[in-house]
Amino acid sequence: MSSVSVKTVQQPWASMTSSTDSRVKAARVAVLDDDPRIRTLLEDELLDLGLTPHLCGTALDLLQLLQEHSIDLVLMDVAMPEVGGLECLIQLKQVNYQGPVVMVTAIDDDTIRQSCLQNGAREYVLKNELFDRLTDLLNTHLQLTLTSS
Repeated sequence: MSSVSVKTVQQPWASMTSSTDSRVKAARVAVLDDDPRIRTLLEDELLDLGLTPHLCGTALDLLQLLQEHSIDLVLMDVAMPEVGGLECLIQLKQVNYQGPVVMVTAIDDDTIRQSCLQNGAREYVLKNELFDRLTDLLNTHLQLTLTSS
């Protein structure tokens, strides 16, 4: 008889009030990255946490998504073909997106970091740190967004 391993995921939202808890668990997170492997990894993590991920491969995909769905948080790559993350941040302001945007990148550059933060990004996270920080990022930005709405 073979043994089956079950992965138990501790919900990071346990410290929130019950009224907020169900709203956070139902949060919609857009992932904008041109690398399908990164999108899939983030999708798996977000699903494990009980969130609803929406995957976008281009800035145009994200802008279309925002016309069709309410999104609570955007995780966005910086370096992408056609429209990069910084340009997309500016476009998000033009379409009046009010939710938090966290830049997720492999580029460790203070000038780019400052440009992103000055143009509306809430945080700038290196991809090699992302999965270690993901739960804290979600707690911080989703709790602020959903309790202020």
